[in-house]
Amino acid sequence: MKTYRVGLIGFGLIGKVHAYAYSVLKYYYDLPFQVELYGLCSRTAETLRKGESYGFQFMTTDFQELIVRPEVDVIDICCPNTAHLFPLRETLKRNKPVYCEKPVVTSLEEVSEVEKLLPSYTATNQVTFHNRFYPATLKTKELLENGFLGTPISFRVAYYHSGSLDPEKPIGWKQEKGAGLLLDLGSHALDLVYWFLGRVDRVIGQTRILYPCRPAITGEKVPVEVEDYALVMLCLENGARGTVEVSKVAAGSEDDLSYELYGTGGAIRYHSMEPNFLHIYDARAGDGFIALPTVQRYAESCFPGPKFSIGWVRGHIHAIYSFLKAVHLSHPASPSLVDGLYNTRIIEAVKRSEKTARWERID
Repeated sequence: MKTYRVGLIGFGLIGKVHAYAYSVLKYYYDLPFQVELYGLCSRTAETLRKGESYGFQFMTTDFQELIVRPEVDVIDICCPNTAHLFPLRETLKRNKPVYCEKPVVTSLEEVSEVEKLLPSYTATNQVTFHNRFYPATLKTKELLENGFLGTPISFRVAYYHSGSLDPEKPIGWKQEKGAGLLLDLGSHALDLVYWFLGRVDRVIGQTRILYPCRPAITGEKVPVEVEDYALVMLCLENGARGTVEVSKVAAGSEDDLSYELYGTGGAIRYHSMEPNFLHIYDARAGDGFIALPTVQRYAESCFPGPKFSIGWVRGHIHAIYSFLKAVHLSHPASPSLVDGLYNTRIIEAVKRSEKTARWERID
């Protein structure tokens, strides 16, 4: 049986989530292959010292050392957003399968650099838009493909956190220049719009920095250069119109992702704090919204069973399974790097629109 040896670049929270997902795949799916956490790259020696306890056999602070090793079959990039380009570029040049956290890159210049490498790159690739892989969102996609919504009219996607509400919270890499809320939460919300309803024609948006300065880890106040809140209006190529709203200063919020989709044939509503149900309205029946249990269904595996409640990490597990399955079958994976680069183009158009105060089309 084929064994895929994974090289992980980055081992913060999301790196550990990815490592966990690789480790438990065999419990969720009847795998035609095996998975091994082989190599780990981290900037800090302290993190690498812990790597052996997680099962890693090779550890380094140099991502190139990991990528070039012939025994590493798959590269997983989950370092901070602003550091994706360099390991991604080297992985594409080596033509190795890559699983890359979102956003793929953080600017149009970086988008162009990656796009130049794609024509000669033939390996399987996928981006971690894990919200596509929950039972409720998979069911939403199925309903849309079967015409349940009719002609799409409007939509609303919101993603709220409250972690930046405290003005004394020290600045982290997500608040540094080149990062920001649109790339962090906004990328997820915009990907769902694109995946559910299709390509974007034009956008206009506004953002807000709640506190102009925050303390650094050293205690000194430093300027904040990226947004805490964003509101975007979108017109899609199919004529649907709607909004995406993202915030890290929404008091009382935890990890609150919600969407509402409206069409001539019905409506679909979802909220991540109630992840076991999808609320749907069939205009042809006219009986009001019903709560459709999704729990552990619609995701190929029902482990530990179809009736048990779903958890946040489940989307990551199924996303990584989908990627490795595509690698094993030599099939394209989705969402692909092309999808991820398109996502960054949308975000860049939003940023342009704030400067020009007008609708901007996607480059």
